[in-house]
Amino acid sequence: MKRIEGGVTAPKGYKAAGVRAGIKPSATKKDMAIIVSDVPAVCAGTFTLNVVKAAPVFWDKMIVNEQETAQAILVNSGIANACTGQEGLDNCKKEAEKVSELFGIAPEKVLVASTGVIGAQLKMDVIEKGIEMLSTCVADTVEAADDAATAILTTDTRKKEIAVTCEIDGKTVTIGGMCKGAGMIHPNMGTMLAFVTTDAAVDKKTLQALLLEEVQDTFNMVSVDGDTSTNDSLLVLCNGLAGNAVLTKEMDGYETFKEALHEVLEYLAKAIAADGEGCTRLFEVICNGAASKEDARIISKSVVCSSLTKAAVFGKDANWGRILCAMGYSGVDFDPEKVDITLACENDSLDIVKDGIATDYSEEKATEILSCNPVQAILDIHAGDATATAWGCDLTYEYVTINADYRS
Repeated sequence: MKRIEGGVTAPKGYKAAGVRAGIKPSATKKDMAIIVSDVPAVCAGTFTLNVVKAAPVFWDKMIVNEQETAQAILVNSGIANACTGQEGLDNCKKEAEKVSELFGIAPEKVLVASTGVIGAQLKMDVIEKGIEMLSTCVADTVEAADDAATAILTTDTRKKEIAVTCEIDGKTVTIGGMCKGAGMIHPNMGTMLAFVTTDAAVDKKTLQALLLEEVQDTFNMVSVDGDTSTNDSLLVLCNGLAGNAVLTKEMDGYETFKEALHEVLEYLAKAIAADGEGCTRLFEVICNGAASKEDARIISKSVVCSSLTKAAVFGKDANWGRILCAMGYSGVDFDPEKVDITLACENDSLDIVKDGIATDYSEEKATEILSCNPVQAILDIHAGDATATAWGCDLTYEYVTINADYRS
């Protein structure tokens, strides 16, 4: 497996575009994107478990559950199309029908996604104009992928995209991805908005099961602020144009594809955490020595979600009591007198707790490590062999500023 340049257009048979339709008040920011496969592609998805779900979530769940394939993903930023009732659902259908008219794709093969302010209805004249604009500039270039990745952003400070290749069944298979997310980040399914394309041929049931498995250790291990969005959606398209034999779990190439997909999902998940609203550094929490994988997940996620710990990371303060406290209320049973905590960065590390008690560590050295980006807290509870990693970010003054002014 190797990393290559590009995003969602890197695999064979995919085109993309990103334009400014005029949804956002800014006169310059792109706000609509589309991904199109040359041929119908096996589709899979995971979605928010928030009881309050946006209209596009209902539309996409219907397609993923009822259709073997899809062929396009239309995305807008600026308006979430959430809490919009029947009109919001009707507008999803209208979006799909407009894409069908201009791209020659059946409406039931068109997935839609939205992100932005909750409670506002889509302005369909603007949306339809945007789809018309997208139809004139779709391309299979790196630049087109960049435009699409930029157009889906809200409070993000940078685009997030990746592409990798691997060898399966003697064929070169490519996987590309893009996502957005910076605030209202606490996934309980998959992610904020993420879209993955691949030219691999994969059985639909196999793909859906693999996606549900892989999000547990990637997007579901990310938190910026503890708020699970109404719009969280992760969609995958597999068009089979690489020419490999259709993958199932029993085949030799399955593990290779799984590893490559994990690489894409983990990269995108970490990119979201690293771009958390107002953050200054990526905060990575590794829990080792747990009795089970689930225990390790729960503990690492509890620490990465702790507002007090996140604030301490921002202040470069080695307040390990906050870490141990967050571990203690996680719900996992462990012996606090067997806990070790290490702070680490790329080139250095410092043991700050051994057997539940502070070591004679240097506060200056701890501050130096906590000034790095990314910074790690490595926990060991000495209860077994399981491990898990969670990703988050520090909590800053800027987070409050951004979210106090979000609608203005």
